Amino acid sequence: MSPRPATALRKDVPNEVRIIGGRWKRCKLPVADRPGLRPTPDRIRETLFNWLGQSLTGWRCLDAFAGSGALGFEAASRDAAEVTLLERDSVLARSLSDSKARLKVDVLKVECADALAWMHRCAPAAYELVFLDPPFDADLSLPALKAAARVVVTDGFVYLESDRAFAAAEVQPLGFNLHRHARAGAVHAHLLQRVTAI
Repeated sequence: MSPRPATALRKDVPNEVRIIGGRWKRCKLPVADRPGLRPTPDRIRETLFNWLGQSLTGWRCLDAFAGSGALGFEAASRDAAEVTLLERDSVLARSLSDSKARLKVDVLKVECADALAWMHRCAPAAYELVFLDPPFDADLSLPALKAAARVVVTDGFVYLESDRAFAAAEVQPLGFNLHRHARAGAVHAHLLQRVTAI
């Protein structure tokens, strides 16, 4: 693996991100200096939650590669009923737990776990929304989509952040429609809707 793409992507990584909407709007989350960590930019998060609607009231959400927690905390801030953050880096998982305690986010749960293995063990159709933002240099987008397909409900959504655009023909065999796509710099944001049960 060449370190060049990761280095290029990390040059502008902030040391904190701000929740942009909902109950904890403007609250800050720390961003540790960890390999591969690349928080979802504000512009992309704003676009995503415009696509989804500003309120996630009653939704069960999974942030499978949580990192800074920006996506999961954003969902909790917008009244999701339950948010699970998965992060295999123990330093980042501790930071997420600290942020949860500081903000008193009762609906949020942090687990130090490998996202793919965890999703394979998870009960099927357990979430209305799954966030997937794996490290760009790890080639995990398709394996993560396959794992997410079994844990999201029919008509539910999977958000995938990647370094390339995925065509509708690539995601349809997994049971997804490509609902929306946007690009900001090197980041491609996809909102996929689950259309068939596995």
